[in-house]
Amino acid sequence: MRITLNTLQKMMQEGDKITMLTCYDASFAALLEEAGVESLLIGDSLGMVLQGHESTLPVTQRDVVYHTACVARGAKHAFIIGDMPFGTFQLSPQEAFRNAAEIMAAGSHMVKIEGGLPMLETIEFLTRRGIPVCGHLGLTPQSVHQLGGYRVQGKGDTAAQRLLEEAKQLEQAGAGMIVLEAIPALLARDITAVLRVPTIGIGAGVDCSGQVLVLHDMLDIYPGKKAKFVKNFMRPGGSIQAAVAMYVKEVKAKTFPGPEHSF
Repeated sequence: MRITLNTLQKMMQEGDKITMLTCYDASFAALLEEAGVESLLIGDSLGMVLQGHESTLPVTQRDVVYHTACVARGAKHAFIIGDMPFGTFQLSPQEAFRNAAEIMAAGSHMVKIEGGLPMLETIEFLTRRGIPVCGHLGLTPQSVHQLGGYRVQGKGDTAAQRLLEEAKQLEQAGAGMIVLEAIPALLARDITAVLRVPTIGIGAGVDCSGQVLVLHDMLDIYPGKKAKFVKNFMRPGGSIQAAVAMYVKEVKAKTFPGPEHSF
C-alpha cells in the first residue's frame, strides 16, 4: 500500500517517528523502502554526492526530473518528494507551478521548496492548484552564499522567534510538511509543538516528527567533510541493508539523533 501524506500526518499524531533518506535511483529506492524507510527525497544534494559539485546550486530541473523518474520506478510504497532546484521557483509562482508539475509528472508526490517569507505566495499558489509542498527552513543550502556558509541558523531569541513565525506562516500558506535544517534542538522542539504538519529534522534534534539524512553521508560514501549531525551507520551495520535498518530503528526509538548530533 502506498504511503501518503495522510499516512505521515497520522504517524505524527500517533508519535510514530517518520524516516526519510535521500534517494536518486531505482535500486536504492527498492532497498530503502524494503528496510522500512517511509519517505524518499530526491534531494538537490545529488549535485554534490553524485555530480561532484561544491554546492547544490548547479543542479538543474532536468537533473531532478530524471532522478525522480528513476526513484519512482523503484519505489512501490514510499512517499516521494522532489527537490525544486535553485532558480526553478524563485522568479514567479507561475514558473514554479510549471516546474513543480513536471517533477510531479515524473513520479513525485510532493515538491520541496527552500525559504521562508518570500516563498509564501508561491506555496499558496501551488497548493491551491493541487501540488503538495514541503517547506524548508533553517540552513537552506541554495542560499549558502547569502548565509555566509553552512552555519547553524536560529541562534538567539530574535532569530529563533523569526524562524518560529516563518514556520507557522508556511503552514498557513499550505505547506504539508516542513524540513528544519541545522537549528537548535530546543527551537525545533518548539516549532514542532505549535505546528499541525510534520517536521522533518536534519541537525535539528530528536523532537521533530521525523528525520532525514543524505544517503551517501550516513553510508559514509561521500568523501567530503561531514556535518555534525551526520552519523555513520555503515560502520556498525556492516552492510547497506543493515545500516539503513539501523537508521530506521534508531529514529523510531528516538535514539538518533543524539545530543552529539544536535545543536
